[in-house]
Amino acid sequence: MENPVTDTLKPAPATPLQPRRRAILIGAAQGIGAALAKKLADEGYTLALVDRNPERLNKVCVDINANGQSAVPYQHDVTDYESVPATLCRIVADLGGLDLFVYVAGVIHFPALDEYNFEQDHKMVEVNLLGAMAWISQVAPMFQNAKRGQIVGVSSVAGDRGRIGNPGYNTSKAGLTTYLEALRNRLTRHGVNVITIKPGMVKTEMLTLPGAPRPMFAVTPEQAANEIARAIRKRKQVTYVSGLWRWIMLVIRHIPSVIFRRMSF
Repeated sequence: MENPVTDTLKPAPATPLQPRRRAILIGAAQGIGAALAKKLADEGYTLALVDRNPERLNKVCVDINANGQSAVPYQHDVTDYESVPATLCRIVADLGGLDLFVYVAGVIHFPALDEYNFEQDHKMVEVNLLGAMAWISQVAPMFQNAKRGQIVGVSSVAGDRGRIGNPGYNTSKAGLTTYLEALRNRLTRHGVNVITIKPGMVKTEMLTLPGAPRPMFAVTPEQAANEIARAIRKRKQVTYVSGLWRWIMLVIRHIPSVIFRRMSF
């Protein structure tokens, strides 16, 4: 889609003395995505920010550019899979290359325990998993051929095990986690780093939705962004946000099924 703000902005040019790393963030208009965009801008990245909400997206870019940094908005719905190749080519041409790709986009529906809602499950799989696959399947060969680059996917601790509360969301995130692991095993030998981010609860609008659980060990989007940026700098493989969730999920993953199926979370 045409975006009047996009058409008037261009990424800051790199020079031999001031090289700029270039990043694409999908789902950058709010929450973790917006916070991470600002963090990466502070670290010197030239950013292409992609989201379906142009008003919020433009505001994030205006805030970043007001600090003398560089962020350009691109309006896109991640379920429009057929437009991904052309959109990616356009963005990479505008940026003059690509060093980092981050998929943050995600949706959630909190069902009642007696609710089975295929429409909502389908939407979560479309956005959380298929949208990521549509984009990353285009970025991966580009990085593989270049023998460099980083791919970051924001999954969730919800994907570590099938819990009673949200089968559809658990499935979408488990699928993304497995997809990223498979790509990491494929691309590491080509010099490409693939990072799986597994947040626990983050204080975003998702926690205000009907049926949302009571926040437990929740962090702010800014805290999450700091930990993700650190994982990128250190070229991690899997990072829990916050780190406490690594130990919580270690216990949960090892609860025997005969006990786990009787639990209420």
